[in-house]
Amino acid sequence: MEIKATKIDNANAKVEAKITKEEIAKKSESIAKELAKTMNIPGFRKGKVPVAVVKKRYGDKIDQDAEAELIRQAIDKALEDLGVSKEDMLGEPVFTKFEKGDEGIEMELEIGLRPQIDIEGYEDLIPDFEEPEVSDEEVQKRLEELAESMAQFVENPRRKVAKEGDLVVIDFKGRLEDGTPIEGGSAENFELRLGSGQFIPGFEEQIVGMNKGETKTIEVTFPEDYPNKDLAGKKALFDVTLHAIKEKEKVELNDDLAKKMLPQKEDATLEDVKAEIKKQLKAEKLSRLYNEELKPKLLEALVEKFEFDLPKNIVEQEIDVQLNNKAAQMSEEEIKELRENEDKLKALREELRPEAEKSVKATFIVDALAKAENIKVDDQEVVQTIYYEALQMGRNPQEILDAYQKQGLLPAIKMAMIEDRLLSHLLGKKLKKEEQ
Repeated sequence: MEIKATKIDNANAKVEAKITKEEIAKKSESIAKELAKTMNIPGFRKGKVPVAVVKKRYGDKIDQDAEAELIRQAIDKALEDLGVSKEDMLGEPVFTKFEKGDEGIEMELEIGLRPQIDIEGYEDLIPDFEEPEVSDEEVQKRLEELAESMAQFVENPRRKVAKEGDLVVIDFKGRLEDGTPIEGGSAENFELRLGSGQFIPGFEEQIVGMNKGETKTIEVTFPEDYPNKDLAGKKALFDVTLHAIKEKEKVELNDDLAKKMLPQKEDATLEDVKAEIKKQLKAEKLSRLYNEELKPKLLEALVEKFEFDLPKNIVEQEIDVQLNNKAAQMSEEEIKELRENEDKLKALREELRPEAEKSVKATFIVDALAKAENIKVDDQEVVQTIYYEALQMGRNPQEILDAYQKQGLLPAIKMAMIEDRLLSHLLGKKLKKEEQ
């Protein structure tokens, strides 16, 4: 086997190799002998199948396996010659030449290598910032909102007319204009918060102003994009009877409320609640500052600061990802045009290249900094995050996890979590220094 390995730059290498037909035949013979030891073929005892019979039955597959194994060996030897570990070879090799003839296989391929990055001075790039302030007015506003959320709805016997914000108890029965009953369109003693948008547009608005005990017919039109296509865009009539009007009771801002808000704290006072609210508001402001301003600014500075070679195959993979994302937003006609027009597809790939290179570069920088700062995310944390977000969306967590695994998205999710944790860590270090 002849192998010549040459570094193109610090992140890419070229491998030229020749594998003779004798080497392929020898490897095929070895594979066939191993198979013969374990195969069950009618008419032969297990382990006693002649090699010639195995080769006759599975010769083509054996030859393919032999070639694949020799190609892997050639790549391993090339990496050894380059002084590069297998772990530092990234992605799949890209074959630029593969000729199979009577003499054997002649091939040329390019491989991507993990770039070596000098990250010295990265701490100087962390932007200066001040910890957000929280005013007494902001604390009071949040306190009142929390108290409002804890307030119970109670029926006020003196209230006769419904207004927005009330919780009303109603009976309703719906039908289409032709009198056809609407499936699932009726209920008794149904509690509805007016202004919640729980019902289709126009329904709740027409209950506002109704008198307690009143029955009226409400006319509405189902939206054109209503999920039930049989109802979408159609007019409907609802007979509504208003039984009761409930309003939120006023909650006093006092120490009794504080004890309900902080049940874990003995003898909690309103000042304790305000202190907790102030901490929460400060954390929220800091989180927004991090995510909306400082993290993007820091990542941009890191990408601009550090220069290094990028593995071409990884960049092309990122272009593929961005191209697929763009295609998902295209019409069938646009996708068809791209498939049929190679020049247009190439032009689009080149248009996406700068952003793809920036994304790949950022990933390598984050990886290097995470190692330097000992920032890690384990697989269990990734699963927990996916489960939490799925539950937040009202989706089945296991189905979402299975879909992500099938699409090969877990490494990307893990890297995104590492990036987020790293940038928060760096900004947090800066904040502590400024506080000292």
